Amino acid sequence: MNAIEKISQTDRYARCVQTSKRVRWDIDKDVIRGRRFDAAHKFLPDGLSLVEAFTTLSADEKRFVSQIQGRTYANIFGLVERFINAKVLELSHDHWFGDQVALEALVRFSDEELKHQALFRRIDAMIGEVLPNGYRFDIDPNGVAHAVLGKSTWAVLALTLDVELFTQLHYRESIDRDTDLSELFKDVFLYHWREESQHAILDELEWLRHDAEISAEQRDRAVNEFIELVAAMDGILQAQAKSDAGYFTATCGRTVGEAEARAIEAAFLKAYRWQYIHSGAKHPHFGEVLSGLITEKQGQRIQTALATLH
Repeated sequence: MNAIEKISQTDRYARCVQTSKRVRWDIDKDVIRGRRFDAAHKFLPDGLSLVEAFTTLSADEKRFVSQIQGRTYANIFGLVERFINAKVLELSHDHWFGDQVALEALVRFSDEELKHQALFRRIDAMIGEVLPNGYRFDIDPNGVAHAVLGKSTWAVLALTLDVELFTQLHYRESIDRDTDLSELFKDVFLYHWREESQHAILDELEWLRHDAEISAEQRDRAVNEFIELVAAMDGILQAQAKSDAGYFTATCGRTVGEAEARAIEAAFLKAYRWQYIHSGAKHPHFGEVLSGLITEKQGQRIQTALATLH
């Protein structure tokens, strides 16, 4: 990297620091503000919950589905931010005795991710106050983090950028536009989006920096590991779709037959795969960055893997 490129990258890190200072928020003072969730409102918008796939449900039942999915949505983000934060702290080591602006940007990134995890734990508890008992999210974030961090840095950063970009897409194109959503739920993801916008920039900078330091053979193995991480995420989604569908059928207030129960579970899984896999894989900027780092054959391997998850 020449001197001009280094200055340009430092400037991008500096802009992230400046924005982090400007948009910084507090969980209680800015987001929750003494409010509670109201079960009369939807939590996730139709464009994310894919509620029209739940063809046998009434309008009230579809609202309940949006609330279950909204609770899981918060929990999934809390889950992935555990390994993202650990990787960011690891990457910060590369800047300890170098670019101090980049170091500050990553330290702020880590601090914000810790705050987000705390926010999502609060949201899970608050939603639990207004929904029926019996909801379960039994996925261990530390266990997932250990498994993810066992993969190469390249693969972890690829997955992280994917997550951070679809987070922004979900807010701008679905959550912000739906006037029927809980205002508290919308605010949670408004404030989350404001900080995640900088995280995506930083992750891309770190991914490109790391990519420049590895061999073609290492990158090829990392592509396989990225595919493995996506498959592992799908396993998590399958388990949670089964759990959430079971919770719905047990608490919706009517008898649900076996065939309908299977259809409801399939609809949950379809929604979760859209939310956490396909919406990110189809993000134009993610595709642009990824294609700039890999070969056509490697891209085909990824697309083939994704096609099995429809």
